[in-house]
Amino acid sequence: MLQSLGYVGLRAKNLDDWAAAGVNLCGLQLAERSGAMLRFRMDDRKQRIFVEADGGQGASFLGFDVADSHALDALAARLEAAGVAVARMPRSLAEERWVADGIVFADPAGNRIEAVHGAESASDPFKPGRAMSGFRTGALGMGHVVLNVTRIEPMLAFYQDLLGFRLSDYFLSPVKAYFMHLNPRHHSIALIEGGSDSVHHMMIETFMLDDVGQGYDLALQEEGRIAQTFGRHINDMVTSFYSYTPSGFMLEYGWGGRAIDPATWTPSEVTHGPSLWGHERYWLPPEGRAASRALRMRAAAEGLRSPVQVLEGNYTLAPGTCPWFDAMRKTG
Repeated sequence: MLQSLGYVGLRAKNLDDWAAAGVNLCGLQLAERSGAMLRFRMDDRKQRIFVEADGGQGASFLGFDVADSHALDALAARLEAAGVAVARMPRSLAEERWVADGIVFADPAGNRIEAVHGAESASDPFKPGRAMSGFRTGALGMGHVVLNVTRIEPMLAFYQDLLGFRLSDYFLSPVKAYFMHLNPRHHSIALIEGGSDSVHHMMIETFMLDDVGQGYDLALQEEGRIAQTFGRHINDMVTSFYSYTPSGFMLEYGWGGRAIDPATWTPSEVTHGPSLWGHERYWLPPEGRAASRALRMRAAAEGLRSPVQVLEGNYTLAPGTCPWFDAMRKTG
């Protein structure tokens, strides 16, 4: 079984915008740069995001972690039994990905998937590209990816029956969208039925809400950078904004994602729109933006509320907020 989204490979026409936005806006650490490639860190792993300047757009590959070599061999056997072509990752490629071993295959839409184990950690600590608290990764993985798909049924069957994703929840209106998890992160992948097979967006999650707010301020300084305004989702409860990337899709920069218990979680249909408030969708045509806004107004009229998913480490009160707490912290 897959455990988490471990890394992604992205395509771009040039690297300059990715280098600037990745470091100065998102706070990623630029671990390596060449004339044709960028490699970013988000945590103690040697890499999480590759960007290749091959003149294209979208994602070149999605990398998922498995527990060990036995889990990798079991996954390969299950895929081959279902008629999926599987190739062992060449040693040179495994070294480039900084993993012990892996396999390569494609989903029904043609997306390249890499399943790997033994990802290497860096010897030096993660250094954010700007002043920020860091990213929520670890066992949850690096975030999530949302894919546009032309035919959702074969993709659902592939990701659930063969790769072991479990359904978190789904929308049937205004579009069909299915959200699936591997671990307590509400979703590591989601599928939206539409007119193309492409990447809709990728999400990375910070430790602190202020990181997102300050990132939003930075994005506002760049004309045309904002794709979707500051807002909050209904199903995974992430507070975020979206920016345009040079890879032809959006990056969601968020905080406060919902943690679920995979052992007891029961999926259900979400009948309100994707966002509780905010998230004005500049990427939609005017009629789409109006429909999205109407859904948010409906949520407001009905008084829809969701609890804030405060993360460990976010509970500490700012100095001066509570004298008693300040005194206890000094004597504790």
